[in-house]
Amino acid sequence: MFLIMSAPAQIDLALAVALRSLRLEGGHTQEDLAHDARLTVAALARIERGQANPTWATIIRIAAALDIDLVQLGEAVERARGDS
Repeated sequence: MFLIMSAPAQIDLALAVALRSLRLEGGHTQEDLAHDARLTVAALARIERGQANPTWATIIRIAAALDIDLVQLGEAVERARGDS
């Protein structure tokens, strides 16, 4: 029997840039957004710096805390990709 292990998921820096930008545009502090998304401030900071790869559930909670839908988040990520 063989054990197949996948490589760790690549961190998407465009997601990090988009989340930080959306947070600032919305007037949220890291503390407020982290609380609303049920994250620690340190976890949110790592995500925004591109040092952590959030789970899908975390992305959904952050989008909800930003009061945006996933389409809007996806559009922001694509804009961030275009800026880099």
